[in-house]
Order: sequence, then structure tokens, then C-alpha cells
Amino acid sequence: MTIREAVLQQVRLVAQQQKKQLAVLDDNLRLAESGLDSLCVAIIVANLDDELDLDPFNGVTEMPTTLGEFIELYEHVAG
Repeated sequence: MTIREAVLQQVRLVAQQQKKQLAVLDDNLRLAESGLDSLCVAIIVANLDDELDLDPFNGVTEMPTTLGEFIELYEHVAG
């Protein structure tokens, strides 16, 4: 499974668990308009930390605003 697939899987899973209506997922989707709230994003980050053993937010000064930026952050840390 690629990093992209893992992130998208977690987004869908958490949205379902939290009973959120997701927007169509694409790289340009603004996270604020995705249908996820901040708790959902925190759960996704925690789940990805467990699943991928990655912490891409260590030292990040600018938070991602789109789904594509969020995925790229994980891909960058994974190498």
C-alpha cells in the first residue's frame, strides 16, 4: 500500500466512523471544506502515526491546507 492509499483509506474510515459526509476527494480539496472537522483530522494523524510510524508534523511551520499537501507531507517524510 502506498502512502497516498494509506492516507485516503484513513480519511474514508474516520469519516465513516465519525458519520461525516465527505466531499469528493482530490488533491485540490481544501481540508476545511472536506467534511472533516479538527477532531477527525487529529484521529487520522494518530492512526497514520500508528500505521506508518511517521510523524511528518515535527518541525513543520506551515500546516497543509489541501488534501494533496497533506498527502505530500507524509510522502516527503517517508522518503
